[in-house]
Amino acid sequence: MCRPTTWLLGGLFGLMWVIPVLMTPTTLAQCKSLKTLETKLTDRRRNFKHNFPINYTIKVHYEEIFKLCNISRLRVRVVDLEEGDLQDVWLLVNQEVLKRILRVLPERHPSYKYTSDLEDLFRKIQQVFPPQSDEREPPERIEEIYNRVKEPNSKGWRFVTPKSLLDNCYRTMHCLFKNCFPSEDGEQDYCSALHWRKGRKRQLQET
Repeated sequence: MCRPTTWLLGGLFGLMWVIPVLMTPTTLAQCKSLKTLETKLTDRRRNFKHNFPINYTIKVHYEEIFKLCNISRLRVRVVDLEEGDLQDVWLLVNQEVLKRILRVLPERHPSYKYTSDLEDLFRKIQQVFPPQSDEREPPERIEEIYNRVKEPNSKGWRFVTPKSLLDNCYRTMHCLFKNCFPSEDGEQDYCSALHWRKGRKRQLQET
């Protein structure tokens, strides 16, 4: 009786070691790509503010204005929502945003290469995203967002500055992938608008 039990326990301990090893490469690859994107996005102010006319805006779907409050609202209102659903929305929305920015930029524009590099980074991030299970369908509200973002004749258009859209991308990335962005000051509430207001105030004081 003892020997089969010992083998069973040994097998379970073996799985406990193997599963993290199998999961780690995907997680590390995601974080590596997202940290590269984080570094690239720190230059968004110069590229999307100083290189554009004052108050210059582009037309985007309402769903492409993906902010922290949208994440909070979806988490409260959508039943059976998983974090992977929100991460997929984040990826889709920002890929579409970059396409829209590129469409209005001539290739000689000083921010064209920067925007093109961002789009390429998103393709690389998509490659390391874990695929969704074929056995599970996303919640209806998430499906609606997918469809509306892809709908060219949608009526829900808004005019937004490119920098605001990339600010949203930066903040929501930290909120949805907070494990990739640990802080020396302890765990940060990246999903809180107050966190970003404090950071902005601190930057202004330093300058």
